[in-house]
Amino acid sequence: MRYGASQILEKISCLNRVVYLDHNATTPVLPEVFEVIRPYFCDEWGNPSSSYRFGSKLKRVLEVAREEVASLIGAHPCEILFTSGGTESNNAAIHASLKAQPGKRHIITSAVEHSSVLSYCRALEREEDCEVTYLPVDRDGLLSLTDLENALRPDTAVVSLMWANNETGVLFPIEKIALLCRARGVLLHCDAVQAVGKLRVDVREAPVDYLSMTGHKLGAPKGIGALYVRNKAPFAPYLHGGHQERSRRGGTENVPFIVGLGHAAQLAAKYLARYDKRVRPLRDALEEGLLAAIPGAERNGHPAERIANTTNLTFHGIESEALLLLLDGSGICASSGSACLADSPDPSHVIAAMKPGPAARQMIRFSLGWDSPLDEIREAIATVQRCVASLRSMR
Repeated sequence: MRYGASQILEKISCLNRVVYLDHNATTPVLPEVFEVIRPYFCDEWGNPSSSYRFGSKLKRVLEVAREEVASLIGAHPCEILFTSGGTESNNAAIHASLKAQPGKRHIITSAVEHSSVLSYCRALEREEDCEVTYLPVDRDGLLSLTDLENALRPDTAVVSLMWANNETGVLFPIEKIALLCRARGVLLHCDAVQAVGKLRVDVREAPVDYLSMTGHKLGAPKGIGALYVRNKAPFAPYLHGGHQERSRRGGTENVPFIVGLGHAAQLAAKYLARYDKRVRPLRDALEEGLLAAIPGAERNGHPAERIANTTNLTFHGIESEALLLLLDGSGICASSGSACLADSPDPSHVIAAMKPGPAARQMIRFSLGWDSPLDEIREAIATVQRCVASLRSMR
């Protein structure tokens, strides 16, 4: 059978089509953000620390971005510290807590935290004589406040818990956790990387001491993030150098990306009220469609206590990596856990903590974006169903 030029182009277009359902890994830079940051690459490229006007006038640009980020989470601009991303923010908060309290070497976190928290805690156990309590979660991924309260000790330096899980979307009750920690006089760090921009985060209502966020989950570039440091919370620099960021983080400021983060935060605040109503029905359509179409599929995570864009499913009897390979060949982008651990042969530590057994090697995470279209949801359901059936037939 011979194809005409138009038919060949149509087939190539189908092969190149990508259905992106991995927004918890990263998001595209928003066109509005790209246009705002462009001048700071090409025209306004000075160093904000310079004494002459060409560079120093950029200090005000940085402060505007700081105000925009602070406004998104209900903070004061002076409480915002720009970082390279979520990993640095998480490490810097735990580091500051320990430095401020040299007599306290106990840390509390959970078994389902992001690798940037868990890996740092393990390094502190090995190298700094710290003791870490890893709180368990139940089969729905929920944390027990009683377990947390029982784990608190006089030598607890910091509690580090995430707001929304990056693999399942399950929410921890940060407001209640913050009040508990404050009543016991213990510092609280919250990894809110997956929560900011998807649900209302207000540090006045959830009085955490430190809160981490990153730009590339919000439509800003990769490589820029922020750490909220509550006024009067202890802080010691994680990176030493010059006097940038009020002497809290050395290094020349990444002006274009900071501007991008600020504008992305402004847009997130604008659309936040509509985010849940726009994204949750699409997520539910995807989840319900897959569960109905594929025998032996099971949801991981509490049905209600989740951010609106995330579903995590186990396809029993199907290895995650084999399914992801087929999905990739069909133009579907999903994941088997955190992108930071994509090269690891280990199963998902999050699902393993919830459901010990083979489910941790048989799960796929789908995470939607603000503009995920309904036709892509339908296409994804049909494609996943076909790929699962193909793998099962091979068995």
